[in-house]
Amino acid sequence: MIAVYIIILIIGFAALIKGADWFVDGSSNIAQILKVPGVIVGLTIVAMGTSAPELAVSISAALAGSNEIALSNVIGSNMFNLLVVLGVCAMIHKVPVDAMILKRDFPLCLLVTVFVAVMVGARTFTQGLFKTASMADEVGNAGRIMGIILLVTFVLYLIVLVKDAIRNPVEEENAKKPFSVAKSLLLILIGVVLIVGGGQAVVRSAKVIATFAGMSETLIGLTIVAVGTSLPELVTSIVAAKKGETGMAVGNVVGSNLFNMMLILGTSAAIHPIGVNLASVYDMLILIGITAITYLFCFVDRSVKRLEGLILVVIYVGSVVFAAVR
Repeated sequence: MIAVYIIILIIGFAALIKGADWFVDGSSNIAQILKVPGVIVGLTIVAMGTSAPELAVSISAALAGSNEIALSNVIGSNMFNLLVVLGVCAMIHKVPVDAMILKRDFPLCLLVTVFVAVMVGARTFTQGLFKTASMADEVGNAGRIMGIILLVTFVLYLIVLVKDAIRNPVEEENAKKPFSVAKSLLLILIGVVLIVGGGQAVVRSAKVIATFAGMSETLIGLTIVAVGTSLPELVTSIVAAKKGETGMAVGNVVGSNLFNMMLILGTSAAIHPIGVNLASVYDMLILIGITAITYLFCFVDRSVKRLEGLILVVIYVGSVVFAAVR
């Protein structure tokens, strides 16, 4: 019986990835027809497309009341992006870091992560629950107010990105000839259907597998679901790194993490307040440390070198082992 749910989980991941791919293709083509600058497309449509699996899974989890998966999926995806996606890219080829990312995007990513940690762990910090509660005990809450603040911040951030893109236009090179509007709309429609259906399949099958294996929803969301929904970023970044096109790797990772925290977690919390257990508070603190370490690597030499990439991957393995053992 459990084998059926494992198959459903795999099919769900495949639907998420392919759906996001088609959604991006269709949306980007519409933008090209409307002569929207490619850089804006990359900052908005493509970024949202690669984050669509996380969005679908977290919203499906929130609607189903599986809030542990909604929160741990975002935390796990951000850890995976910083440590594995960026780490593997750096191991393949030294990754340069844009100055604007160091000044604006990365600090904002760290600030938003700290804000969420404080909001979800307020009771833990003030009442000393680290000593008295077990990992599964609910010790905090990610409420609608936090969700709304994150969504408003996301909209403001998006406005800043678009204004910056308009002020600093980039010439389009080797642009593909756009295909028909009808085909674009069909791709968008099919993409949305696959994303929504895949998200629901992943959440439902993950809950069954977690129960059968004696795993918490937090652990399975932090590991299996997070890795599965981050596959688009990983595959795209590895292909780019093999071609030596690593210039935007850090920007893609940081942008995806910002989308995850502000849009996805914000939407999930706004739909349904998320009860936070002690394990998730620990994970948020670990994510803050990981974000700070990665920022330090980027800041020192405005790049992430091969040895630093290896260190990031080792840290990820250690964090997963810690999550499983606890």
